[in-house]
Amino acid sequence: MYEPGQLRTFLAVAQTLSFTQAARRLGLRQSTVSQHVRRLEDATGRTLFTRDTHSVELTEDGEAMLGFARRILEVHEQAASFFTGTRLRGRLRFGASEDFVVTRLPEILESFRAEHPEVDLELTVELSGTLHEQLDAGKLDLVLAKRRPEDPRGESVWHDRLVWIGSERLRIDQERPVPLIVYPPPGISRALALEALERHGRAWRIACTSGSLNGLVAAARAGLGVMAHSRGLIPPGLVRVPERAGLPELGEVDFVVRSAARDESEPARALAQAILAGGDRLHRAAR
Repeated sequence: MYEPGQLRTFLAVAQTLSFTQAARRLGLRQSTVSQHVRRLEDATGRTLFTRDTHSVELTEDGEAMLGFARRILEVHEQAASFFTGTRLRGRLRFGASEDFVVTRLPEILESFRAEHPEVDLELTVELSGTLHEQLDAGKLDLVLAKRRPEDPRGESVWHDRLVWIGSERLRIDQERPVPLIVYPPPGISRALALEALERHGRAWRIACTSGSLNGLVAAARAGLGVMAHSRGLIPPGLVRVPERAGLPELGEVDFVVRSAARDESEPARALAQAILAGGDRLHRAAR
């Protein structure tokens, strides 16, 4: 009833909230993306997206279709793999930032291991900046990490805004330096936070540094300071810092999957596709 190609297009638009970005990801014309979505809407008899010249948003029926589309495609790909008799083999060195490891990434990795048991998967959990450096140095084959706004490398899994978060009890004194809870260099959220404060002439001090997300969250819950974090991944027990605190806007951030451009292996390509297909699960699971 539902064409796999149309479902893949639907998921790409749902994850990027952009027909243009979805077309780029899939290697299709934008008109083809629009046609796929229109045909899927005709097949369901429901409107899946609301869109105007400035924005694209999922409708309630679109949200419901996300789960169905993922399951249909997963079963379709499992059947295709079974009957073609192809088995991926080899070693895959995969790096992910901790933001994802504590959400639904284990579920995606478990599914990948079940489908490709002969792939030796090695997982590295690190800061996004470090993961990109290790990929460039040939120490990793694939990474799932944040990307700086000006960096064109990688394929977008989803797009989000960075916001200031902290304990609900925390009060920021505008006459004193902003107490920061940050990753060590080369953390991307750290760099963006410091750049935003410097750009607006706001004094700051480092109240806590930790390479562990759990360490940062514990410090923030204790009221030691504020941290820059994805709006869609705010940990339980923390809230957005209110505007009256006068903190500057942090801007946007992309979460991308990126492989070694020189020689992308079949296992890396397969895991990248699994992550892209499950990108909305990674995002929404932590909301």
